[in-house]
Amino acid sequence: MSDTDTVVRVEGLSKIYRLGVKEETHDSLGGMFIDFIRSPIANFRKYRSLYRFNDLEKDHAGARSDIIWAVRDVSFSVDQGEVVGIIGRNGAGKSTLLKILTRITPPTRGRVEIRGRVSSLLEVGTGFHQELTGRENIYLNATILGMSKREVDRKFDEIVEFSGVERFLDTPVKRYSSGMAVRLAFAVAAHLEPEILIVDEVLAVGDAAFQKKCISKMQDVSRHGRTVLFVSHNMPAVAMLCSRAIQLNSGRIIMDGSPRDVIGNYLNSDSGTSSKHEWRDPASAPGGNVARLRSIRSVGRDGRTVSTVDIREDVGVEMVFDVLQSGYKLLPHYWFYNEEGVMVFASLDHDPDWYQRPYPAGRYTATAWIPGNLLSPGMLFVNAALITRSPDSTQFNESQIIAFGVGDNMGKGTARGDWAGQMPGVVRPLLEWTTQVELDAEDRMRGQL
Repeated sequence: MSDTDTVVRVEGLSKIYRLGVKEETHDSLGGMFIDFIRSPIANFRKYRSLYRFNDLEKDHAGARSDIIWAVRDVSFSVDQGEVVGIIGRNGAGKSTLLKILTRITPPTRGRVEIRGRVSSLLEVGTGFHQELTGRENIYLNATILGMSKREVDRKFDEIVEFSGVERFLDTPVKRYSSGMAVRLAFAVAAHLEPEILIVDEVLAVGDAAFQKKCISKMQDVSRHGRTVLFVSHNMPAVAMLCSRAIQLNSGRIIMDGSPRDVIGNYLNSDSGTSSKHEWRDPASAPGGNVARLRSIRSVGRDGRTVSTVDIREDVGVEMVFDVLQSGYKLLPHYWFYNEEGVMVFASLDHDPDWYQRPYPAGRYTATAWIPGNLLSPGMLFVNAALITRSPDSTQFNESQIIAFGVGDNMGKGTARGDWAGQMPGVVRPLLEWTTQVELDAEDRMRGQL
C-alpha cells in the first residue's frame, strides 16, 4: 500500500456463486441407463463448476440463471481510525463482503490488502460448546478469536461483568437462554484488542440496556484509534457510531459518503426502511388476538405519503389496524428517534372520541400530527405499538417500522430565518417572542422628528 494511513484497500472485488438448477430426467429405460454410465463424469464436472468460473469469460454472466453475483466490482479504501458502516437490504452482499475481508471465503475476482491485526465478529456465539460452562466457554471462544490465555486471565472479570451472567458462570451453556448466550459471546468478542475490527449485526442482540453497553463499547474501540467495519440494519446506531457509510445493493456500491447522506438515500429507496409499510396478507401482519396492524406511513396534510418534509410543514404518522374482538380499550402510540438513537418524544392516542372507550370490531385509521417548526432537520425513525388496557397487553410493537426526513430550506417563517449558523438540538420549535421597549425622552424626540 502506498498510502501509509490506509489499512484496508479493496480493488475490483467480486464473488460469484453458481446456483443449483433442476436437471432433465429421461422417461425411457435407455436414457436412464446412459445417464447412469455418464454420471461419474457429470458429477465431477458439476463439482468443479462450483469453484471454477472460466466459462464466464465467454458468456454474459448477468443473463445466466445459474449465476449470482454476491459481490460485484467493489472498490474502496479505509484509513486508520475510520469507523465505516456498511448498510443495505438483505441479500445486498454485506456479509459476503465481510467474509472475504476476513478470509473465510476467497474472492472470485479482485484483491484485498489489509494492514494490521484483524478480529471479526460475524456470527455471535461461534465456537461455544453447549456442554461446557460459561467460564469454560469464555476461554474456548476467546482462544478461537485469537486471544492468549494470559489476555483472557487479565480481562476475565471485565468480560463476566460486561455479560451480566455472573450467577450462571459455572452452569453449562445449554441451560442458558438464547439472550444470555449471545450476551456472553459478545462480551468475549468486545474485549479483543485488534487493529481492525469487523463486526456483522451484533447490535441486534440482547435487551435495550445491553445494546447500550454494546454501543458504548464500540465507541470506546473507535476512540482508541482502531479501524472498524460495521454492518447493521440499525440506522440510528450506524449514524451514531460511524464517520462514514457505504450502501450496497445487489453486490454493488450504490453510495459512499457521510452517514447522514447514505442513510437518507437508503431509507428513501426500496432497499431499506421506507416511509410506508403495508401488510397485504393479514396472516403475516404483526398483531395479537385482539388487534392486527395493516399499514403505517408518514403523510402530508393532503393525504399523500411523504418521505421528506420541509421543516415548516406538518407531518402525520398514520396507523391502520384491524380490531378483531370487540369490547377492548386500546391505546395506539408511537416513539420517535433521531439518527443518534435519541428518543425525541413519544405520543399516545388521546383522541377524545375513543380514549378509554371500548373499540368495536372493525378497521381503524389513527393519525398523530406533528406540527411544523418543531422537529430538527434529519431523519426520524418511528416505532409503532398498540396495547390493550386493563389489563395491559401488547398487541404489536414494531421497531423502526418507517422513517422520514425533515429538510431545512432556511426559508421565512422558520426558527432559523436567515441565520446560517449552527442550530443544535433534538427539536427546533418556532416559539412566540415578544419585545417591549421603553425609550428615554431624547430618543422619543428623535423618533418624532
